[in-house]
Amino acid sequence: MKTATASTDVLDAQEAGRGLAGEIQRGLGGQPKAIMVFAAPSYDHEALLAALVAECPEALVVGASSAGEFLNQQRGEGLACALGLAGEDVRFGVGVAREITSDAAEAARQIVSGFSGLADYTFPYRSALVMADALAGHADVLVDELTLATGGQYQFFGGGAGDNAQFQRTSVFCGREVLNGAAVALEILTEKPIGVGVRHGWAPASAPFRVTEADGMRLISLNGLPAAEAFEAHATTTAQALDRAAPIPFFLHNIIGIEAGESHRLRVPLAILDDGSVLCAAEVPQGSVVYIMRASVASAVEAAQEATQAALAALGDNKPQAALFFDCVATRLRMGDQFGEEVGVVRGELSGADLLGCNTHGQIARAEGQFEGFHNCTAVVAVLPE
Repeated sequence: MKTATASTDVLDAQEAGRGLAGEIQRGLGGQPKAIMVFAAPSYDHEALLAALVAECPEALVVGASSAGEFLNQQRGEGLACALGLAGEDVRFGVGVAREITSDAAEAARQIVSGFSGLADYTFPYRSALVMADALAGHADVLVDELTLATGGQYQFFGGGAGDNAQFQRTSVFCGREVLNGAAVALEILTEKPIGVGVRHGWAPASAPFRVTEADGMRLISLNGLPAAEAFEAHATTTAQALDRAAPIPFFLHNIIGIEAGESHRLRVPLAILDDGSVLCAAEVPQGSVVYIMRASVASAVEAAQEATQAALAALGDNKPQAALFFDCVATRLRMGDQFGEEVGVVRGELSGADLLGCNTHGQIARAEGQFEGFHNCTAVVAVLPE
């Protein structure tokens, strides 16, 4: 597999698209077969994609709006970055579901209808980058349904489209199209394995709670009491400030961990509603056991390092060519400038391979030994082999 990376901070979307295309073509020495692109919400995404596709007409283009972008040493919150892929030892396909809210199983079937690896076993390894409009909800169910629709033959990595934590409008990209309420996947069939690693670095900081009522992304009650009261009691116990009208500063450091065997699946609280329920970035299942979680800069950096090491180990004897890194916008906001330490430790493990990625509203990872699917505040690393 051949890869080439590109990034731009040019504000004009058409010029930015042409610049990304030219940089990828120079890096590959020709046209790409596929392009992954992540672009800040400040861009006119339709204009950027139109320019990119016009310059790379043979490429399958997939991506999403983002909430912070990075490429090797460059990092910012107003960039567009892209990874071009080519080679005779890889095959690509695209699947798209234009509406994921009403029927996740049907959405998954629509996506995998664009996959050729379910019937053609020429390539032994099957993976897919999946980007979803997390604001539409049901991203966790969608990952489960994708696993069922592919018979467990594929591993998935990616995330939820972002808009710099405004939670107003997030988009996924398919070719020239900018889609909302949708999900898109780039199928990657390879002769060598793609390594995927997942870690989060959070630990329980409270007693367990039973989710006694939940409705989608609304966490209504814990242990039979309004969910907000549990957070307020925890704030009092730990001497933290929690303002119901502006809870984000507290929530960035005190998120929800859903008990999942020996680990925890994370959910970021976003707001306290008038009835005392808590709006979250993704669903919290009714009946589940949850904790209020804590993390530190050191634990987040260590988690990203361990995720990278796990992804590299999954390559076997193959050397890394390039890596994709996704982590939560909440992680970037919580860590501030120290988020650079997390990106830096991932880059340091890669032995000089290119690193490209973005902050997302939720992360997707489903690989061997990892069954949780959709995450918040979690480092996901996918390493592509030479």
